[in-house]
Amino acid sequence: MTCAIQGSRMKTVRVLLLRLAAVLIAVPAMLAGQTVTRPNLDGIWNSATTTPLERPSNLKDKPFFTPREAAAWDAEFARRNAEPPPGAKQTGTGTYNTVYREFGTRTVKTLRTSIITDPPDGRNPALTPAAEAVKRRRLEGLKKFEHPEALGLQDQCVAFLTAGPPMLSYSYNSNYQIVQTGDAVLIHAEMIHDARIVRLDGSPHAPSRIRSWLGDSIGRWEGDTLVVDTTNFNDGGGFYGDAGGNFGWDRNLHLIERFSLLDAETLLYRFEVDNPTAFTRPWKGELTLARSSEPIYEYACHEGNYSLTNMLRGFRAAERKP
Repeated sequence: MTCAIQGSRMKTVRVLLLRLAAVLIAVPAMLAGQTVTRPNLDGIWNSATTTPLERPSNLKDKPFFTPREAAAWDAEFARRNAEPPPGAKQTGTGTYNTVYREFGTRTVKTLRTSIITDPPDGRNPALTPAAEAVKRRRLEGLKKFEHPEALGLQDQCVAFLTAGPPMLSYSYNSNYQIVQTGDAVLIHAEMIHDARIVRLDGSPHAPSRIRSWLGDSIGRWEGDTLVVDTTNFNDGGGFYGDAGGNFGWDRNLHLIERFSLLDAETLLYRFEVDNPTAFTRPWKGELTLARSSEPIYEYACHEGNYSLTNMLRGFRAAERKP
């Protein structure tokens, strides 16, 4: 009797194991026939923030604010950037006042004290000697403004750091439109009307001889995160972080970006910069973009751009002063 019961139990166990095996075999086949649902990144996003690119020296050991500290930081930021009182002396040629600015009002949603997350001190790594030489040369040219080509790339309406990549916030027009399809993602930067296409079709990077201001971007999905790999930059933007150029932007720049939804109204943007001819080590950054209901307007930088000639006239007039 005992043997019959044990035999019955063994038979039951074998049946259950066979059924389990059948399910395990069937699941991959079932999943293969389904369409994977990706996060929808479509929409208008704004990256304006009070969070600086580099961490201030008084916060060097503090990677995150508390909510109360963030509120105090935002209030101080607003105070520093308030409109000067009537009658206050305006200095500088080619500058804007706050009528034209669109400063952020809050820190990034993660409450970081700097956009740079690595190195741990939240500061840009040191430049290489060659990059330092380029930086000095370009800064000297900016002081003299002898001809249009001596101005920064943004003043020439050629390139702007908001388009990047990496896409960094600015004091105005920090807006982007993302259009997502099954085989590509379009990233349209308001300033200066640049559009970057990220291919998702599995194709490789373009040949190394083909180079552009925004590089060549290919993407892939890692779970809920869009990972974008960009190479093939040109040498025109190697201004290493000063007004008018981007950060270590030359033909050796390799950039990795990650886009994911922090929540329904917040896009988390992370990036990694690797350029051995510009920086002594790679560095990383992170910021959040808020969903916007406002449209992106055309940024017509060159149409009727009288500011360039007027800036040159202003500098020549300043030189003639006794």
